[in-house]
Amino acid sequence: MKTLLVGNGAREHAIAWKLAQSPLVSELIVAPGNAGTAKLGRNAPVGAEDVDGLLALAQDEGIEFTVVGPEAPLATGIVDRFRQAGALIFGPTAAAARIESSKMFAKELMVRNGIPTARAETFTDYGEALEYLTAASLPIVVKADGLAAGKGVVVARTLEEARDALRRQMVELEFGDAGRRVLIEEYLEGSEISVFAFVDGEQVSGLAAACDYKRALDGDEGPNTGGMGAYSPPVAWNEELESEVRERIMVPAARALAELGSPFRGILYGGLMLTSDGPKVVEFNCRMGDPEAQVVLPRLKTDLAAIMIDVVTGKLEGLSLEWDDRPCVGVVLASGGYPGAYRTACEIRGLEHAGEDALVFHAGTRLGDDDTVATDGGRVLTVCALGDDLAEAREGAYEAANRVSFDEAQFRGDIASEGPLLR
Repeated sequence: MKTLLVGNGAREHAIAWKLAQSPLVSELIVAPGNAGTAKLGRNAPVGAEDVDGLLALAQDEGIEFTVVGPEAPLATGIVDRFRQAGALIFGPTAAAARIESSKMFAKELMVRNGIPTARAETFTDYGEALEYLTAASLPIVVKADGLAAGKGVVVARTLEEARDALRRQMVELEFGDAGRRVLIEEYLEGSEISVFAFVDGEQVSGLAAACDYKRALDGDEGPNTGGMGAYSPPVAWNEELESEVRERIMVPAARALAELGSPFRGILYGGLMLTSDGPKVVEFNCRMGDPEAQVVLPRLKTDLAAIMIDVVTGKLEGLSLEWDDRPCVGVVLASGGYPGAYRTACEIRGLEHAGEDALVFHAGTRLGDDDTVATDGGRVLTVCALGDDLAEAREGAYEAANRVSFDEAQFRGDIASEGPLLR
């Protein structure tokens, strides 16, 4: 198949890397791609949210299969458009993607179907939300209802922090229309993990799990980011937990969407908190996570393109996923100042010295005219390594990360390290 991959992050580079290994993929085009995907196929200068442009590209190029990486084009209906044009495409429809694009929709779906989750109230009126906060127990969680690039959630430990988050989301519209409606949610105590399943509308595959690190600084300090590192599998992950999560959370969610007439076909992502009362859903997403994809896909032995075709054609039943037992650790190298203001166009040095055993997935990068690689975003690279145990994988990832540099680079030093954040 001549295949089109939509997106330009490290998640998409990891997906491209896996698709390029498949004998089913004859040629790979990535739109818009980055400096890393350019070495696996051909980049096309069409934005990930330009649905009209992407459909025209697919038709002009004779694309036989399209894979969508990020959530934004899924939420705006790229799958619906491609299907209407008779094209084969991997990902959920806009209606099914509401499980991520509207936190209120997801919360109501969970409550109606008995899927364990935190209690929450929804507000469209700023004054009513402020009044509710005054009487609420702390800590408390303030969430923008819509898509906010992974940054629309604030865990407020003081009333002042909660009010500030509410003002920024509802009044200042920090995340645009995504914050016109907010959820104020019960804080869940426990360890947070990310769980992924392939879903073909009816069938749910076996699960994969990872842990990511959202805060910018060591010790989970600093502002929320899109993710500063990850590892897979979580320390707490085992067959018993996988079975419980699959049967109590992932299967009921897929069934509920099908019953609504919006069957989910793609990768269903459950962000879970492992509480003293068992696993509870923090949020659902409609695609693979970033940086979780970068540590999950290196462990996947089964042909990714074949899995995706089975999902799209409704033939997932009976598929057994094969995983590398070795853990994988990924460290995100970000531009100085991220997630705030940062420089771009800084030359990246040392990529060729990362090591044979390291995997370097590009995000905010671009190729220069002289084939040099420069920074072009906040999160720049995810440097990953597998190991016989978590300590060896962590050592390999940090050794490789320290061989790569660019001006004002920053990364956390505690990804997958011993301590309370190891979960």
